[in-house]
Amino acid sequence: MAPRDLSETDLSADSPYDMRVAQGEGLPEDEMRQALASGELGFLHSFTTGSAVDGPGLRVVAWTTACMFRCAYCHNPDTWTLRNGIPVTIAEAVDGLRKYAHGLKVMHGGFTLSGGEPLLQPRFAVKLFAAAKHMGIHTAIETNGFNGEKLSDEELALIDLVILDMKAMSPAQHKRVTGLEDNSPVLQFARRLAAQRRPMWLRYVLVPGLTDVPEEMNGIAQFGASLGVVERVEILPFHQMGRYKWDRLSIPYSLAETSAPSPTEVDAARNVFRGFGLLVA
Repeated sequence: MAPRDLSETDLSADSPYDMRVAQGEGLPEDEMRQALASGELGFLHSFTTGSAVDGPGLRVVAWTTACMFRCAYCHNPDTWTLRNGIPVTIAEAVDGLRKYAHGLKVMHGGFTLSGGEPLLQPRFAVKLFAAAKHMGIHTAIETNGFNGEKLSDEELALIDLVILDMKAMSPAQHKRVTGLEDNSPVLQFARRLAAQRRPMWLRYVLVPGLTDVPEEMNGIAQFGASLGVVERVEILPFHQMGRYKWDRLSIPYSLAETSAPSPTEVDAARNVFRGFGLLVA
């Protein structure tokens, strides 16, 4: 693959809500698998700049494709499939990041790898984080934590901040939200981060009728407080900005009639986490 200008091609996006499908079709299967295994190739939905909500300061964010969860409220179902992303070599991605390195350091920002689920492309992720750290850039990952065991302790040390998207505390609720019952790898990853004193933010999407469950919120809040490394909690109100993607992809969407939570409901959820001594943004 010839290098491309990530700021001027279709990989660059104004918003991660842009629809991207079948961008990686045509790459031979054996070539793809070898490159993924080595980390020399990754599949990216898009590459955005100027984000103020994906870690401290202003961020450059690389959005990966592929995810093992099927969250009922997902606003980017086009990122579920690996080949919906654009195949990008690690050299291309690093070159794109290097253009912003000086500005990110001046503005006390950094680089965030999100998805999809970035740890479904663990070798590519590690190489990106290593390059960012070599440039002196703050690093963060937004992850559901399910594949945390894919990274060694040394590789985890390349990540300055883990933003963990907590879906549920109980297996039954986890299946209701994500379609996958076993959430033990997520909890194990969080405990591992705590044991290593790795900084963490927790995120929780508040969906009326789905995740506004007091027992679940109390359980997650208590768990988060017990870790001792959670620097802040973010309650993300549900929205319908990605609904059009479900329609265009012909995926049944169970939340079509669900409204965004009211300010009162959001405040109530925030107070649950504050009640356990956590800082809520």
